[in-house]
Amino acid sequence: MILPRPVVDSSKTTDSEPIAAARSLLSASAVRERSHWILEAAKSDGLTHFRVNLDALLPCATLVANETRSNYPNLDVPYHSRWRHFETSAGDLSKTTLGMPTPGDLEYCRAAIDLSVVSVLLDAGAGDTWCYRDEITQTQYERSEGLAVASLRLFDSGLFSSDPGQCHRVDSAALSRLDSSRLQSGLQVAEGNPLPGIDQRVTLLNALGHALSDHPRTDILERPANLVLNGIDGDTIRADELLSHLLRKLNSIWPQGFYYHNQPLGDVGCHPAADQAQLGSGLVPFHKLSQWLVYSLLEPLEWGGIIVTELDGLTGLPEYRNGGLLIDSGVILPVNPDLYDQPLTPDSEPIVEWRALTVALLDELAPLVRNCLGLEAHAFPLARMLQGGTWSAGRRIAKEKRPNAAPPLTLQLTGTVF
Repeated sequence: MILPRPVVDSSKTTDSEPIAAARSLLSASAVRERSHWILEAAKSDGLTHFRVNLDALLPCATLVANETRSNYPNLDVPYHSRWRHFETSAGDLSKTTLGMPTPGDLEYCRAAIDLSVVSVLLDAGAGDTWCYRDEITQTQYERSEGLAVASLRLFDSGLFSSDPGQCHRVDSAALSRLDSSRLQSGLQVAEGNPLPGIDQRVTLLNALGHALSDHPRTDILERPANLVLNGIDGDTIRADELLSHLLRKLNSIWPQGFYYHNQPLGDVGCHPAADQAQLGSGLVPFHKLSQWLVYSLLEPLEWGGIIVTELDGLTGLPEYRNGGLLIDSGVILPVNPDLYDQPLTPDSEPIVEWRALTVALLDELAPLVRNCLGLEAHAFPLARMLQGGTWSAGRRIAKEKRPNAAPPLTLQLTGTVF
């Protein structure tokens, strides 16, 4: 097990300051603000590892717009969501597993939320060699699609449910007792088919199980669906409110999450460009998987009659397809090209710079892409541009440039960040 790594801070603080600092970082607005601080530093050549070429933004936007038209000729682009990975060459496997959603069906909504949560938490980089052979469709899948299909099959088998009569649910008891051998078997992990971070993924699901059961009334929070729905009052919720609710409830589960004076921060990095902050100086939040989860909850909640509003309250996702697009298209450039060959951990300063620049530059890219497509922001939020879009273009360019479609930087995947 990898224990949470504390952020060392020798400065004197009051008892309330760490709590206030932690709360200030548990939002999409904090991700956006501090990422733009790093972009501003890059614009003045103030970063150590990367610089930006803003002249390449418009060609990149044109590339993304063309990718979007190619993928969705009528520009009816769905949300960037885990549910897209269930839509395979063999059909929409989520529908063959759960059936077709009926508007307002809360039980279907709960099952879909449960599936979204475990599938997203398992989706943090599969590496270059792992694959999953689906015996039902007789098809082999890799990377995100492989993790999606594998998680769907595990969900359908009842691995995440402690009730043999209800396979299509996830609960705290089943998650808490999950071990590496069972998950390895389900994901077909073997010596010749390695998956990075398998133990960390198990630790993450175990921690989710413990978090769900840590409540005076376990019937309220014993399922991920209950935790999500318990934070929604009425039939609408803003995207940033939903994210903040999830961060408050789940921010302690990340095996490699940062702690600041014993306050769990989750997916947060350190960078001197954030030293200007009054609270949590030097810290840059990302919350990538948590934001990916919110994007992946949009449709399940809609099926239950709940609408998530103001989607651009979230940020673009700081992961290696979006970030890879920006490097491969020449928007982000390394100060020293030798950086490409250095193995980098998710918490290293170059990766923090890269991820922050990715978030901020996706904001800069969005209006350019919309202009190319002739669409307004309300019709083409980030949730659609990522799908249309940047993620797909990032993968395609990676395949063109590198035989294994790896990202341009050499990442040490942990199974809980990317």
